[in-house]
Amino acid sequence: MSTTRVSETGTAGGALRVIRGILLAALVLGLAGTGLELLLLEHFEDWRQLIPLGLIAAALLVLAWHAVQRGPAPVQALRVLMLIFILAGVLGLTLHYRGNEEFELEMYPDRAGLELFREVMMGATPALAPGTMIQLALIGLAYTIGHPRLGRVERQGGESI
Repeated sequence: MSTTRVSETGTAGGALRVIRGILLAALVLGLAGTGLELLLLEHFEDWRQLIPLGLIAAALLVLAWHAVQRGPAPVQALRVLMLIFILAGVLGLTLHYRGNEEFELEMYPDRAGLELFREVMMGATPALAPGTMIQLALIGLAYTIGHPRLGRVERQGGESI
């Protein structure tokens, strides 16, 4: 299977640079905005609520490291962190859903099925809000695909040369 190298200096390379820049800006703004919102919502009542705040702080630190160091390590660290973001997002979705479900069943023990699901999803805790962590992770992972600091070209399908 042959692989075509795309230079970051050519026309396609210029487009890749712009796209990568947009992804980086979206990631930084998303991290900062989500972190600020969580702080304003006082999302730190117990240790589990600190998970997204800690991950956001870690991601901002890794991005600062990435800004000052030219090597592949910060890009690889960002990838690992983004995978952890996905796990945290799934955990958050589960915790938000279960918290709302517990409240609904305490108030209305006879609720079940679609009615219970609807009320849980519309509960006081935004059930889908932790999905933001997954969205940020996907932006971060997209930013790292074929990143020039990795020193290699990645093929479709995850192989690298």
